[in-house]
Amino acid sequence: MGATEFLTRELRDRARALVFWCVGGAAYVAMIASIFPSIEGSPQLDQLVQDYPEALKSLFGIGGVNLTTGAGYIDTELFNIILPLLVIVLAIGSGSRTLAGEEEAGRLELPFSYPVRRRDSVVAKGLGVAGEIAALCLAIFLVLAVLSPIFGLNLPMGHLAGAVMGLALLGLLHGWLSLGVGAARPGRGLAIAIPAGFAALGYLIGGLHELAGWLDPFRFISSFWWVGQSPLTNGVELARLLVVLAASVVALGAAAVLIERRDLQVP
Repeated sequence: MGATEFLTRELRDRARALVFWCVGGAAYVAMIASIFPSIEGSPQLDQLVQDYPEALKSLFGIGGVNLTTGAGYIDTELFNIILPLLVIVLAIGSGSRTLAGEEEAGRLELPFSYPVRRRDSVVAKGLGVAGEIAALCLAIFLVLAVLSPIFGLNLPMGHLAGAVMGLALLGLLHGWLSLGVGAARPGRGLAIAIPAGFAALGYLIGGLHELAGWLDPFRFISSFWWVGQSPLTNGVELARLLVVLAASVVALGAAAVLIERRDLQVP
């Protein structure tokens, strides 16, 4: 079995669950989009948002965003918290299951006994995680692109593509970080807890660093800060996305190196 066969097996094993993720995610996005015509141009909604505490507006990225426009509405309802959460949960679940989870279940020794280097197998598993993330993000993009003119969202396609790309990179970073933790230490719990904690910390820093001055020096460790808030309204910066991509590659590379140096645990 070569690395290509590893990747094919990874994608085949996850196909059924991935279909449910994509269908469920697409259905939720469609439901949120369908509500927009009922609140479009409502001055009361904008006034309600302006009355929110500054900390709340900063945390959820709704300061300076017009919720009565399509871009502002989808940013607030989807891209500022719900979709990142959805993609990161999928990525961490997949990353933790594919290495640490298989080791806990005693299923990792057999595939690692094939004449393929461990690091090549881990890279193939990482590409499998990336494939899941890409499929979910593609479903989100297609639904919004199709429904934008139908419900009068008028989303700029360039901003939408950038927003979905940032979403995918957030998932990739945390999914491959989970894979790296599983390569370094046995136990699926750690492979879930560490990237999940990193994501939660990054979200808080990214949302509150402007209000809490002592957090500002730490903004560089926040993946959410690098991706940016309200991407449909503000757009994304390619250079920042490349930083997140580079960090993701480092995490996968570390996983490939670490797995070569560790004895597998047998339950």
